[in-house]
Amino acid sequence: MDHLPVADRSADLVIAHGIWNLARSGAEFRQAVREAARAAAHHAALFVFTFSRTTLPADAQPVEGESFVFTQFSGEPQCFLTEQRLVSELEEAGFVRDAAVPVRELNRPRPGALAASRVPVIYEGLFRRRE
Repeated sequence: MDHLPVADRSADLVIAHGIWNLARSGAEFRQAVREAARAAAHHAALFVFTFSRTTLPADAQPVEGESFVFTQFSGEPQCFLTEQRLVSELEEAGFVRDAAVPVRELNRPRPGALAASRVPVIYEGLFRRRE
């Protein structure tokens, strides 16, 4: 999450598969997103697979001083973003949604279904480095 061992603007594809949700603060999350932006070439693809806020109960409270870092899932600080927040954080770093591939939410329980396991709800999406 800290440093990708590639030159600036050299990667045609950056994969963030289940790594950004492990950030322990919003600052650490944003640094990881900035690092992806540093490595991404012009119009590079960014594949994102990360925890959705939907994983947690609606009344779950974030860690003090944070807006999307929670401990309720594993007992450790982890990032759980809404789709809107995920998109805005990525846009701020220079990524935009790839219009050909919608952001999907996976593992979302059906309304009224009992929670059978602690499987996280996941966002999966494709973004592009703009410029």
